[in-house]
Amino acid sequence: MAMEWQVFCKDTLTSEVVSGCLASGRDSTYLEWMFKAWGWTVGVSLTALVVALVVGSIIGVIRTLPDSPWLTRFGNAWVELFRNIPLLVQIFLWYFVLPALIPPLKSLPPFVLVVLALGFFTSARIAEQVRAGIQALPKGQRYAGMALGFTTPQYYRYVILPMAYRIIIPPLTSESMNIFKNSAVAFAVSIPELTQFALQAGEETSRPIEIYLGVTILYVISALVINRIMAFIEKRARVPGFVASGTGAGGH
Repeated sequence: MAMEWQVFCKDTLTSEVVSGCLASGRDSTYLEWMFKAWGWTVGVSLTALVVALVVGSIIGVIRTLPDSPWLTRFGNAWVELFRNIPLLVQIFLWYFVLPALIPPLKSLPPFVLVVLALGFFTSARIAEQVRAGIQALPKGQRYAGMALGFTTPQYYRYVILPMAYRIIIPPLTSESMNIFKNSAVAFAVSIPELTQFALQAGEETSRPIEIYLGVTILYVISALVINRIMAFIEKRARVPGFVASGTGAGGH
């Protein structure tokens, strides 16, 4: 079956081919629609990634705090809860169940609810990586910070975490790429991202192969950009002789 790539240049209302693939006025082509959907995907993914990094770092740190058993139990419970419930189920819980139990959540737009669901789901994975990175450091670094008179927050900030983050950049790269792929579940609550575009546009145009190929290319571009950014960060942050030179984001 021959490919009909001009499907992206068709007007979404009239199905007429638009010269240059850019419609004027209030109409739009499928190409413009796809790029708008890509914008939603990037917005959901990057915002959720920020939430995941902040929350995951906090949870990962409190799981390694000395003499804080209750905080450690809370961190462990957080990881087990959000890691063991499927993401799609968590999306529905945030969208349908929690607003019924917590009325203020009803005023939040679906975008925010999806970002929280995706961010907290990913935070459990990042928390595990932060914990592993901290525990991979020699105990002498902790004792050195204490010997200098640092408080617990200070030696975590100035001694432990700067080294731990350097260790976990490769798995963080994988999680950053995964969050773009996992954002596809947002279509389940009508976020107009790439997957929802593919489903709707493929049905409207009867050219699902071309539509899905276009969407796949944008997902690949998103993942490659994240991969290269993280590879650059890893190269700049690597401590010679501490992190193996063969380890890199480019290998993921």
